[in-house]
Amino acid sequence: MELVVYLAGQIHDNWREEIIKKAREKKLPLKFVGPQTNHDRSDDIGEVILGEQPGKYYKDDAASDINNFRTQVLMQKADIVIALFGDKYKQWNTAMDASTAIALNKPTIIIRPENLVHPLKELSNKANVTVETVDQAMDVLGYIYE
Repeated sequence: MELVVYLAGQIHDNWREEIIKKAREKKLPLKFVGPQTNHDRSDDIGEVILGEQPGKYYKDDAASDINNFRTQVLMQKADIVIALFGDKYKQWNTAMDASTAIALNKPTIIIRPENLVHPLKELSNKANVTVETVDQAMDVLGYIYE
């Protein structure tokens, strides 16, 4: 049984590739989807589709509409959502996606380091599972297939 996993979180490093590699190593039948990871494409998609906007606010607004649409479609199709919170980047999109997944009643795994326990306590309480590492999240997914 192949499950679809939406990988929510920042798009500035390779954490998604790490999860995909670990899933392959464990031979887990998972398909991964997520946000647009090409930062420039994500920022520019509104103008690419709708044409030049009259200012930065409108450019961001147009891109946000299309990115949110993409996220909604892919997340609704997903069986599981993994939301990774890290220290290095602002985590607003991760928080928004994790909240959306929980509101959609999607089985949700939050990955967050120990120093984010307090700021994420309410969100972690709403998720199905909260772990501190990618390896722990992969063990949770692996457990489904036992």
